[in-house]
Amino acid sequence: MTSNILPHLKTALAGIELRENEPMREHTSFKIGGAVAAMVLPRSESEFIRALAAMRGLEIAPLVIGRGTNLLVSDAPRDVYVIKTTPELSAVTVDGNALTSACGAPLSLVATAARDASLAGFEFAHGIPGTVGGAAYMNAGAYGGEIGAVATSIRALTVGGEVCELSASECDFSYRHSAFQNAELVILGATFKLKRGDRDEIAETMRDYAERRRSSQPLDLPSAGSAFKRPETGVYAAKLIDESGLRGFRVGGAAVSEKHTGFVVNLGGATYDDVRRVLDHVRDTVYKHTGVQLVPEIKIIE
Repeated sequence: MTSNILPHLKTALAGIELRENEPMREHTSFKIGGAVAAMVLPRSESEFIRALAAMRGLEIAPLVIGRGTNLLVSDAPRDVYVIKTTPELSAVTVDGNALTSACGAPLSLVATAARDASLAGFEFAHGIPGTVGGAAYMNAGAYGGEIGAVATSIRALTVGGEVCELSASECDFSYRHSAFQNAELVILGATFKLKRGDRDEIAETMRDYAERRRSSQPLDLPSAGSAFKRPETGVYAAKLIDESGLRGFRVGGAAVSEKHTGFVVNLGGATYDDVRRVLDHVRDTVYKHTGVQLVPEIKIIE
């Protein structure tokens, strides 16, 4: 891919916001990442679909992101093209016990809408910092709940530009996995089936989860959430990391959190290489001490 593609892309996307040489550190919760060739910010579903079609027509495989809360992106300038969902792609509607959301809606917004409609079952997602699109892609979860357990269908765009709707069973949800990780489908939105509940009880559960997060997680420092998936053994990665003597292990500006060893945090000025070296050292050390091979939960863009 060469820079002469950019003028063609700008022409195809006339009227849609496009930023050249956009620093990814401004769009990731890690506050790390070099400039990408271009970032497109569609402000409606039609613009989103048009941007995807234009890039695919130019044989560009775009990186589609939401709030960048699960990404570690290289510091090096990259010939990468990004589509980022915007607040305008955050519509949430309620119909009986069903709640439908656009891909760019923050999970906190969806959880609040469910609470206000006295619908229970989405409380677990209130404190997860990502969007519906990213959460469905990763089958995000917390406190015993996960997206795949409450989703009834996912709307997506095929490579051919057709909008389709997949049932939850077709999405192949499992722990931190969905069919979208292995297919050229882009998530446009989701519908969730919830249950009637008491609004005050739902609100109290959300407050309880929020307090648990504040007390146990390093929310005051940039990170990408849990650094590693839970091993198949069922023992949490954080426990294995702590028992391997890695609490506080640091390279440059990146470190294993003192507060929660499942997190790698940016203490200030951390680089992509700093984080990678911490992740690699943690993985190798835990394997040496326990025989368990940790798998990153963070999506790494080299």
